[in-house]
Amino acid sequence: MIRLPLVLFFSAVLFSTGVYGVLARRNGVLVLMSIELMLNAVNVNLVAFSQYVRDIGGQVFALFVIAVAAAEVGIGLAIVILIFRNRESINVDEVSLLKW
Repeated sequence: MIRLPLVLFFSAVLFSTGVYGVLARRNGVLVLMSIELMLNAVNVNLVAFSQYVRDIGGQVFALFVIAVAAAEVGIGLAIVILIFRNRESINVDEVSLLKW
C-alpha cells in the first residue's frame, strides 16, 4: 500500500505542473490540457483521502469531478474551434473578443 504523504506529494507535483501550464502556455489547447492536469490532481487527492479515512464519499465526488471535466473539455474545445475559425489562431494572447 502506498503511503498518504507520497500520494499527496505526487498530487502537488501534478497540480503545480498544471498551474505552470496555464500560466506559461499561449496555446488554447495546451491551456485546456493543463486545467485537466489540475483536475486530475484534485481527483488523486480525493481518492487518497477517501482511502485513508475508509469512506467512499471522496471517490463518489471524484466521479462528479470527472463528469464536470468532460463537459468542460467539450465546451472548451468548441470555443477553441470557433476562435480558430474566426481568427485563424488559437493563441490565447491574440484573442480579444471581449474588447469593444
